[in-house]
Amino acid sequence: MTMDSFTSILSTVFIIIAVILLFNFMIFFHELGHFLAARWRGLYVDRFQIWFGKPIWKKKINGVQYGLGWLPAGGFVSLPQMAPMEEIEGEVEIPEDVKLKEITPKDKIIVAAAGPIFSFLLAVIFAVIVWFTGKPVDQFGSTVIGYVMPDSPAAQAGIVPGDQILAVDGTPVTSWVGNMSGVKELIMLGEEEKVTFTVKTPSGEVKDVECGFQIPETSWWQRKALRQVGLIPATPFAVDKVLPDSPAALAGLKSGDVVEKANGQKVWSFITLEELLKSEKPFSLEVRGENGETRTVEVHGTVPSNWQGKEGARPILGALWKPVGSDVVNSIAYPTPLAQIKQSVKWMGDTLQKVAAPNSSVGIEHLSGPVGIANHFYTILTVDGGWRIALWFAVILNINLAILNMLPLPVVDGGHVVINTFEWVTKKTISLKVLGAVQMGFILLLGFVFIFVTSKDVGELFNGKSASEKLPEPIFQSSSKN
Repeated sequence: MTMDSFTSILSTVFIIIAVILLFNFMIFFHELGHFLAARWRGLYVDRFQIWFGKPIWKKKINGVQYGLGWLPAGGFVSLPQMAPMEEIEGEVEIPEDVKLKEITPKDKIIVAAAGPIFSFLLAVIFAVIVWFTGKPVDQFGSTVIGYVMPDSPAAQAGIVPGDQILAVDGTPVTSWVGNMSGVKELIMLGEEEKVTFTVKTPSGEVKDVECGFQIPETSWWQRKALRQVGLIPATPFAVDKVLPDSPAALAGLKSGDVVEKANGQKVWSFITLEELLKSEKPFSLEVRGENGETRTVEVHGTVPSNWQGKEGARPILGALWKPVGSDVVNSIAYPTPLAQIKQSVKWMGDTLQKVAAPNSSVGIEHLSGPVGIANHFYTILTVDGGWRIALWFAVILNINLAILNMLPLPVVDGGHVVINTFEWVTKKTISLKVLGAVQMGFILLLGFVFIFVTSKDVGELFNGKSASEKLPEPIFQSSSKN
């Protein structure tokens, strides 16, 4: 094993451990709210457990069993004086010398609400940290169109590269992706029968264009795809590195050369070059060097010598590319905690609204469970500066956790608050038998949703890479070496 391989494995292990610790710290903090509130109000605490199921580790301290379950999802504080939760938390064994005090609905409301409140407080703590450390600006790409997929709804609507999108369904846009309000997000989350674009053509004409959409088919174990119209944003690009003996090197391309035209036509996206390379015919490129001078070079894609006969092999130029210009934002923003909280709440509300909307292509399957969340954290931490994004994601996640747990549904904290508020106001007690039956029904429903969402999370983990992504680093063999 090489030193680089060992370092890569060590880094991966470190990131996995960091994800597990961060994810479970948020669960712990939520349950700590229930635990401290229960102690304050004088409730008997049987167990404090992270993850569900039979504990794989447990220890009793001052009459409370602390444990770690085998099913990596959530956690609980077992409180027998609250609503019966044996179906999830297991049987409660109360020592003979323990006499349970009578508690009021007010006590139960405080204990139930304490978990979401602590999740909200943790979100505020993370938000303050983000305020000081900053977070990357998550906007990318201008709204200029760089490529239109052949035979796509956008192509059929007459949209062409170089058109600039000013609004989607009447909502103004300033970026292609970012803050759930970019061109891509508004297309995916749309609810209308057609997507209406307000575009500005290269000649300056502003017009509205109605466009259909398509939802690509996916395998049964994958999430359903969201709306697409076949548009790719314009991304100016330049040569980053030229591989030895490659067609790019033989043509005289140099690091820093910005691609302006191909075969005399303006190039708005790198995909245009990929399409020309597929034709396996020579073509011309007009490039602008770092000194500002433009020149034309003739290029012809070649299959690298070490790709010959491999699946996914294709002609390439042998140049590594990099985006250039002001369309790629790499700055750091320092939003206030209030701004972060407001944005997280808005995103959560928008997500729930889209899931419930009858004409939306967003469904329950697009939500993420523990596997998906952990995978997202892992992906974030593998990129440069990902720790900043992870802190920002922790703000969003804790706000989501607080809101979801305060929904007025049986089993979750909001259900306990509603039930006990009813008992407090009406002075009537809900039958434990009825309450147990209702909770059991919701446990089965939530269990089904959890399994369904987790299956989609796992499906994404095993999507695998395309054949071209599995190809080795290209190596070109010059004619002088043959």
